[in-house]
Amino acid sequence: MSKYDNSWYNPGSKIKRLLWYFVSWFFFEGGWNISSGLKLFLLKQFGAKIGDGVVIKPKVTIKYPWKLSIGNNCWVGESVWIDNLDQVTLGDNVCISQGALLLCGNHNYKISSFDLFVAPIHLKEGSWVGAKGSVAPGVIFESHAVLSLGSVATCNLEAYGIYSGNPAVKVKTRKIDN
Repeated sequence: MSKYDNSWYNPGSKIKRLLWYFVSWFFFEGGWNISSGLKLFLLKQFGAKIGDGVVIKPKVTIKYPWKLSIGNNCWVGESVWIDNLDQVTLGDNVCISQGALLLCGNHNYKISSFDLFVAPIHLKEGSWVGAKGSVAPGVIFESHAVLSLGSVATCNLEAYGIYSGNPAVKVKTRKIDN
């Protein structure tokens, strides 16, 4: 770890990050059920792009709201952690269930300096991350893809695919009744 250096990474000013830390701790990460409307207002004040009909439940952690875009009619469940060191984009009608983790950064274990790398995550229209599901840096969920309970997405998910396991593999095709 003596060679570790991520000085190249600058997620925003220290003052902005410090202010967000306190706002996040008080309004988002606590167990009390503060209205989604207030949470959405605060996210927008910190640069998030938020659509209509978005619900954010209690105990949600969002690393940097200025790297977050949420479409219309999305649900962010209780205890979700959006560790958005890079951009996270949620299309319309996306559901992130309880305890899910969206992780935009990791470390290169193949080199002694253990360098940080970051990559965006994009969950397209109608996709769903099941409870306790994890999404790795750079992953794209195509339209209506599903990651099942406790599964880990390490590569892109096809449209209407249902994925399960660690690493997640396609197990069936999603059929939606109208």
